[in-house]
Amino acid sequence: MTAILIILAAIILLVLGYVFYGSWLAKQWGIDPTKTTPAVEVNDGVDYVAAKPAVLMGHHFSSIAGAGPINGPIQASVFGWVPVFLWCVIGGIFVGGLHDFGAMFASVRNGGKSVGEIIKASMGDRAKKLFIVFALLVLILVIASFVNVVAGTFFSENPTGFTTDPNGNETTAMVSVLFIIMAIVYGILTNRMGMNTKTATIIGLVMIVAGIVIGLNVGLVLGRTAWILLIALYITVASLVPVWILLQPRDYLSSFLLYAMMAVAVIGIIMSAFTGTAEFAIPAFTGKTGLFPALFITVACGACSGFHSLIASGTSSKQLENEAHAKPIGYGSMLIESALAVISLIAVGMVFETYTSGGFGSPSVAFAAGIATMFGAETSQVYGVVYALLTLAVSVFALTSLDSGTRLSRFMFSELFLKKGEASWQDATGIRKVLTHPLVGTLIMVGIGSVLGFLKLSQIWGLFGAANQLLAGIALMAVAAWLGNVGKNNKMFYIPMVFMLAATLTSLIQTVKAKIVMIGAGEALWGDWFQLCFAAAMAILAVILVVEGIMTFSKQAKGEKTGVEA
Repeated sequence: MTAILIILAAIILLVLGYVFYGSWLAKQWGIDPTKTTPAVEVNDGVDYVAAKPAVLMGHHFSSIAGAGPINGPIQASVFGWVPVFLWCVIGGIFVGGLHDFGAMFASVRNGGKSVGEIIKASMGDRAKKLFIVFALLVLILVIASFVNVVAGTFFSENPTGFTTDPNGNETTAMVSVLFIIMAIVYGILTNRMGMNTKTATIIGLVMIVAGIVIGLNVGLVLGRTAWILLIALYITVASLVPVWILLQPRDYLSSFLLYAMMAVAVIGIIMSAFTGTAEFAIPAFTGKTGLFPALFITVACGACSGFHSLIASGTSSKQLENEAHAKPIGYGSMLIESALAVISLIAVGMVFETYTSGGFGSPSVAFAAGIATMFGAETSQVYGVVYALLTLAVSVFALTSLDSGTRLSRFMFSELFLKKGEASWQDATGIRKVLTHPLVGTLIMVGIGSVLGFLKLSQIWGLFGAANQLLAGIALMAVAAWLGNVGKNNKMFYIPMVFMLAATLTSLIQTVKAKIVMIGAGEALWGDWFQLCFAAAMAILAVILVVEGIMTFSKQAKGEKTGVEA
């Protein structure tokens, strides 16, 4: 019954947070349904494409979710379920939801521009350049982390080709490839043939079911290296083609998998409570030291994630049909993700002893096993089907985050070299015309990220968590500075901003010290040198940006206008 009480408490608190705090934020900032959004005003058919709320919700939720709300809470479960639960729920309502909603709203009011441009408008051009460099470092880690996760859920050591007796990874690989084809079909039906969303959705759901049936009977077999190279090729193409071909439809269709996965998990929790098929075994507190800052770094996407601000201001704000949709899509998606994080916590609780003894290769595997265990014994057929479907869902969402993350890195890489008055790479001259070209930035970012994807996930995730949360602190600071500049209430940002910056800078400093000790002892490998250099670079950039932020808030307190007009 513990698991049921945990999920019920989470749902009730998150709904109350959405209804009361989310509505209060919308009122404080002046959300206006009558204002024309950038998606409607620009509508370039490539990046600025107005989407129906359900479609954009699918894109946004799929993109921000990824593997984060699954991996983070499961790894943090070693602290006990109470700290993880509280951070996911309270953090989601007052930190993560505020962060995501604020970033989306600020971007929409700034022509669909990124957080970097918002920083420029409130803190100046130098702060913008520093932020973009910082964000690109984070996006490299995003690409590396999720390339690693996706390849890990695809690869098989069996002979290359097709198999009629697929294991979980081979099924996941086949269905994921079919998903790409489904997305293209859906995009053509809705954007080129004029089919309405309801009819196309029904066709899409039929395609999903057919794809899963095929994948359960015919698997695709490739090695890890081959999958990393193919994933790199896919995300390169996906980041360059118009959003209506792949990004919107793929994320929309994949969101149904996530909703289904959460529904299956809730059904499993209820079943296990009454049938005794599995028992929640995480203690309330384990007494493990290092709760601060480790908990708040490890659990990122389920409570607050800087990557979300890049999605909210990089792709979603360019597709928002009406400003009123910002609350359900920006704030609501974050709270649904918090619910998923709590479900992940419950899932690992069902196999906690096996997880803590190292019985699973990754948190994603523990998640799938935990929920499948609620439905029956490991040897049962229903266990195998549920396990395969959940592994597929995790992989699909990691891949959607890769799609969006790569597109974001393309935008931001170009922004770094564009001068005032230059709208795109075509307006640039000389070497900057090359550097701002979409293909160049994409190849550089995908190349670096994919090479790092060959590292162990443990060598990337901890650093990604700290960098990601530090990005969240800076994004909170950016939105607060912009709101202050335009005369709107920004006081709700102060405590979350200071807390996130303190936790993440502490974590990065700890990483730097640990790696220096390893190097001094002659125990460091190239992955340790990479972690040292990245941690140090991000800490320095963040401190400089924080100083810029303090100066900005000080000027605003004196009634001065700050920043640079676009």
